[in-house]
Amino acid sequence: MSDALQAPERLTDKLAGLLMQRIESGDLAPDERLPTEQKLSEQFGVSRTVVREAVSRLKSIGLLTSRQGAGVFVAPRHQARALAFDPLVVTSMESVLQVVEVRRGLEADVAALAAQRMTPEKASTIADALAQLEACPPQGAEGVEADLAFHRSIARATENPHYERLLGFLEQYQREAMRVTRTNEALDSGYMVQVREEHRAIAKAVMRGDAAGARQAAMLHMHNAAQRIENADPPIRRALGALLAPPSTGSTSS
Repeated sequence: MSDALQAPERLTDKLAGLLMQRIESGDLAPDERLPTEQKLSEQFGVSRTVVREAVSRLKSIGLLTSRQGAGVFVAPRHQARALAFDPLVVTSMESVLQVVEVRRGLEADVAALAAQRMTPEKASTIADALAQLEACPPQGAEGVEADLAFHRSIARATENPHYERLLGFLEQYQREAMRVTRTNEALDSGYMVQVREEHRAIAKAVMRGDAAGARQAAMLHMHNAAQRIENADPPIRRALGALLAPPSTGSTSS
């Protein structure tokens, strides 16, 4: 079976993701030397530039390491690694739902803790973030950024900087997932009303210091986000699938 990659864009992402999977599965063992740039280029049918960029990306997160005069090796397991997901984490409906699933428990904990530590100043900030979100059009980058900023304002209210940093890390994956969910919601006016009420319920519970209510509202919001995708009509699912699919190119050497 050929290992050659196909022609879609994001070849660097694809190769980095494939190498990451092989490292994490043990197919490429700790301290094992990576094949040369030329051999990887031939094996996967991509340019050496793509190989170089993919290897550089995995070095940056601590999965690979260079040894002067010896080549590139899989990093030892005890070596500190940066938190990272597969670069292709959001390229299918299933992966979008997985991101929503990851957020479900995290958003619930964040909302509950923010409610416990609520102050009038924090409540004002969250109310402003909600107002900005509601003023945005349902589709487009502006709404996605406002949505993220709303959730970030609640994370900041926990006074635990690690929550805000973790959500900040997830944002690079959430942007694509939220672009899909917001597109889905914009195609159905009933969904749009439901989502607005869910955001309001989270904000109100957090601002009044109701930790249990905030947890429940955040959990319900994430549960419903998944349900709205899973239960979308076939035309909407096709539109969402097209939104996720990377465009094709005519060459594997880009």
